[in-house]
Amino acid sequence: MAACIMLAITFTACKKDQAPSSAKPIAGETITAGKKLKTQGTSSAYYIKAGETHNFIYGNLLTSYNSYRVNTTTQTTTAYEWYNVSQIYADAAMVKVGNSAYAPYMNNTFAWMNNMWNGSNPAGGYYAAANVNGTGASGDKYTDDNALSGVAYLDGYDVTTGTTKTNYLNAAKACANWLMNSGQWDNTYGGGFWWNTIKESKPTQTNGLALQLFLRLYQITGQTYYRDWAISVKNWLVNNMYDTPTGLYIWKIDGAGSGTKHTEKFTYDNAIMVEAFLLYGQVMADNSYVTKAQNLGGSMNTTLWNSTYHVYIFNTTDGRINPAWCVWGSQAMIKLYQRDGNTAWLDYAQQNIDYMNTHLRNTTNLGYYHFCNFNGSNVETRQEGVDQAWMQRTQAMLSDYR
Repeated sequence: MAACIMLAITFTACKKDQAPSSAKPIAGETITAGKKLKTQGTSSAYYIKAGETHNFIYGNLLTSYNSYRVNTTTQTTTAYEWYNVSQIYADAAMVKVGNSAYAPYMNNTFAWMNNMWNGSNPAGGYYAAANVNGTGASGDKYTDDNALSGVAYLDGYDVTTGTTKTNYLNAAKACANWLMNSGQWDNTYGGGFWWNTIKESKPTQTNGLALQLFLRLYQITGQTYYRDWAISVKNWLVNNMYDTPTGLYIWKIDGAGSGTKHTEKFTYDNAIMVEAFLLYGQVMADNSYVTKAQNLGGSMNTTLWNSTYHVYIFNTTDGRINPAWCVWGSQAMIKLYQRDGNTAWLDYAQQNIDYMNTHLRNTTNLGYYHFCNFNGSNVETRQEGVDQAWMQRTQAMLSDYR
């Protein structure tokens, strides 16, 4: 993903019936940040931990501007796009499981995100970073960040009503319009979205998140251009990024004309594809893609699961664990369970989260550290906002079942 993981992250060229580019998304009214929340409403240990994680975020990362700083130590005056929208995603999960007290946090940050939108460009698009007060947004844009923003906004759409609900939908449409109109998709390597405006590479996760966004917008609006883009992105991924021997999706194809395929397998890349295929099966009424999602989940649990420590690995060449990218696997497993009722998926999701709570959670402030080795050694003690957001989100999701 854009600003924080340069290491890992992280259609035809002409489209018929393409949506016009749009203006800046309109967010809801700004509300003063709410008071610190008390955990409440359910006896699930995972729900309680999700609330405790939010309280850490409130006390250490939330700013008076309703943005979230990158971390607690080295980048306290900067906000990243995907960190902020991941927190929106996390708060939407809390609202979905029944706690409306998280809605103001979600809506406040959604309104703040207008500061990162490029209003001077007809296609728009979010910049990757800005100052926490909303100034200074400029530079590169990332396709995965913009796609994730749209996906998170549709979760906001799902749990709100009235004008706020409409605003979330319009913002998600604007993110999709930037994807379609920004030139990030081209014929290099037969299609696919570039990771960023530098056009450094074409990764699985970038395209998988775009696929999710287009599918969900087609489901909500019925607009056929979203369907057509979804089909094209899906076809490109299947034809270019699928690794038959492992049944998994590879990392990326390099830019600059080299066309080198990086065949490392990442947990979150494949989790994103599980979710995308489940959506594809639902939206397109094609159960073969549910089977593809189940098979991909099984392949994740063969290759990306460490059976000694009961956790998803970061990737097949990196022996470390991270709360955000590794716990994305739990989200995919929960969504598989929601589709087919097989509790084995939940077992993987739960054990993965349990690992994070055992090895990467600070027992004093209840925030999560950034990385550790499989055995819990060599802890990187930075407390990144995105790690907190994903632990809050996935534990809220799991609390419905465990």
